[in-house]
Amino acid sequence: MAPSTTALSDIENAKRNAARAAVAEHFDPAARYVGIGSGSTIVILKAHLKDLKFDSPPPTTLIDVAFDGADEIDDSLNCIKGGGACLYQEKLVATQAKKFICVADHRKLQTRLLKFWKYIPIEVEPLATHTVMKEILALGATSAVLREGHMMKAGPIKTDQDNFIIDACFQPLLLPADVQKSGSLHPIQKGMEGKGEGGVWEVSELAREIKAIEGVLSVGLFVGENGEQAVKRGGGEGVANEDGTASVRS
Repeated sequence: MAPSTTALSDIENAKRNAARAAVAEHFDPAARYVGIGSGSTIVILKAHLKDLKFDSPPPTTLIDVAFDGADEIDDSLNCIKGGGACLYQEKLVATQAKKFICVADHRKLQTRLLKFWKYIPIEVEPLATHTVMKEILALGATSAVLREGHMMKAGPIKTDQDNFIIDACFQPLLLPADVQKSGSLHPIQKGMEGKGEGGVWEVSELAREIKAIEGVLSVGLFVGENGEQAVKRGGGEGVANEDGTASVRS
């Protein structure tokens, strides 16, 4: 059933409120370098940053703050990104930012990744496509599909780096806390250690394994800390709620 006009309007209002809150709480007017993603929520966010001039920072300078969206977010704020095929560039911006702010609506929030969003986007060098797909299936993926272009373009979709995207489906991913539990285990983790047993992976373990495959440029799992977060344990994610209000997860 298609969403009602009212439901779509509520989602758009939620996105606008989340974008407004993200800028109000995390944007310092004195910031010189600001990273901006490419998702639908980010289009709304840009309206609040319209007076900024964007420029590339020097090689040794971190971006002051980066704003971006996500396809799915879990309870530990790990993200799946790359549904729009802008993967490597978004990850490059996120990892070079002192603070990464993810602005998303309530539909993107799930307890574990791959509960709602069904695949992990993986950017690969075209010549390595079939080898990478074979290795991904060997890791326990239920499928690994080369993403095709739209009707206007024949053949696989290409990224800004002229690479291909493989969409890999796995079982829902574990959090580190799931693996560390003893006695009463998380239902999807029972009897497993999160290292591929039975096709079940802990999120950071799977990210490392896929990235290690020859020919993979970037993996659509955004995990861990970035920039000054590694020292300060700061940052957070702005979430647009179903009722149109905005909240923050840290």
